[in-house]
Amino acid sequence: MRILVLGAGGYLGGHVTERLRALPGTRVLVGGRSPGADAVVDLASDRPHVLAGVLAKAAPDAVVNCAGATGGDAVTLAEVNARGPAVLCAALREAAPGARLVHLGSAAEYGPGVPGRRVAESEPCAPAGPYGATKLAGTVAVTASGLDAVVLRVGNPVGAGAPVTGLPGRVAALLDGAGVPGGPEGELRLGDLSAYRDFVDVRDVARAVELAVTAPGPPPPVLNVGGGEALPVREMVRRLADTAGFRGRITEEDGGGSARSARVSWQCSDITAARAALGWRPVHSLDASLAALWAARFRSRTPDGVAAP
Repeated sequence: MRILVLGAGGYLGGHVTERLRALPGTRVLVGGRSPGADAVVDLASDRPHVLAGVLAKAAPDAVVNCAGATGGDAVTLAEVNARGPAVLCAALREAAPGARLVHLGSAAEYGPGVPGRRVAESEPCAPAGPYGATKLAGTVAVTASGLDAVVLRVGNPVGAGAPVTGLPGRVAALLDGAGVPGGPEGELRLGDLSAYRDFVDVRDVARAVELAVTAPGPPPPVLNVGGGEALPVREMVRRLADTAGFRGRITEEDGGGSARSARVSWQCSDITAARAALGWRPVHSLDASLAALWAARFRSRTPDGVAAP
């Protein structure tokens, strides 16, 4: 089986690639903008016929699209998150219409949730900002493509390699080294941490992708992949601080949080459908995810003892 992973150099893509490479009888091809990629593609700018030519040469049995932008202006988000999946689907219809497409969406597509309630795939979507809106546009492009395709709507992934553009990775970076004034006994200053989020281990996300790729029949068009439980963000931060041995004070400053967090105070996914369709459920606890995140900070240290960004 030949599997092409787009965005393999990213956070989710790296874990997905590692997981898929362990499958027996499988060859994983890496797609991206790097000249060293097996398939050199740029979903933000390639024309459909150009991408179709690359896909025809790769001849994949399945394509996993992990490429996406979480930050930047609305144009950047639209180019990667909305245009990218649309162009990919057009190219697949031309070059590899029988290949299965597994596309990583986001729980941000749903928008603000109702406290105490899990949101199912059938719920209407009302994203709160450009990120969720562009991810939703990408999902619509995939589900309307007519391809053998599934969108995995991922919650808030946590684990080794979490980028500093997300809260878990940013807090880990602050706790590591001189990021917190006063060191382990100092003060960690963050924005509002009152929101509730559905955290899921990045290894569980990668396993969901594997199951979606190898499922014998066409899976449902959209499946939630989350922890299935909403936890206060401040609890996640406190647990990470405990894992890091931080004994100081955590201060929440008004106006310091993201605009999206202010608009989406509750997020929790119903993961029943993923269990029914794929036999998937999360197996890693939040504490295990945070331990892996913190341990990776030290595995990635440079020879001079400084953690790599």
